Amino acid sequence: MPQRIDIDGLDETALARLFVNSASAAGARIMSHYGALETVGRKPDASPVTIADHEAEEIIKKMIEPELPSVPILAEESAHDWTETGTVETPFILVDPVDGTKEFIRKGTDFTVNIALVASRLPVFGVVYCPALDTVYWGGTSAFTGRLPPGADFEDICETRTVVTVRQPEPGNLKAAASHRHRDAETDAFLSKLGITDCVSRGSSLKFCLVAKGDVDVYPRFGPTMEWDTAAGEAILRAAGGTVLTPEGEPFLYGKGTAGFLNGPFIAWGGRVL
Repeated sequence: MPQRIDIDGLDETALARLFVNSASAAGARIMSHYGALETVGRKPDASPVTIADHEAEEIIKKMIEPELPSVPILAEESAHDWTETGTVETPFILVDPVDGTKEFIRKGTDFTVNIALVASRLPVFGVVYCPALDTVYWGGTSAFTGRLPPGADFEDICETRTVVTVRQPEPGNLKAAASHRHRDAETDAFLSKLGITDCVSRGSSLKFCLVAKGDVDVYPRFGPTMEWDTAAGEAILRAAGGTVLTPEGEPFLYGKGTAGFLNGPFIAWGGRVL
């Protein structure tokens, strides 16, 4: 029987193994439904949901709960069961079983499994797994990436993992990441203000990973997101040397139960903040 992880004396290797293996198992189930459009349904807000979303979430919860029994899990598809509605100050886990469901439905590749640990209202550890690309990112005090086919084990990538770090931006030569589907006038104005014309469009939390590994310098987001959309990517970016701030330069905080865990605008920066 696996040893339970002590949240107070956090063993990052044990946590990485747990989160990566959970994401990998979920990814295998997700890919078993890849392209199966008959699984599509609609949530009350009319956004799409699939069997893969629900099954992946259950796999993740069943793998994590026995090893972190004292840490509550807030997962997207069962968020209605969450009972804490005030500001959450204690550690909790955020799960998005399929971040980028529309991308998954159209059989694209930019969808991910996101798992993050939040403590003191900041993401302190996260995993972003892209099963369609066999690629995983994880980070806590340091950030890493590796090749992970769906269903593979964390131990399979320990020897071949690569350290991920942000790059220092070059004034006048900045590159940005933006959303596939949520580019807006505020984003365009922000990019114009910094003189950024080189912009990569990607889906899901992969935009955080692009900043974390130094492919781009900044990822602005002014439209609404949920905490489970961003926590894992932010944890990896922070571990890689970056930061996520509000447009006013304040810390981007989690546990916003009073707001239904809805995020406001943020800027994800690599290297130093300009």
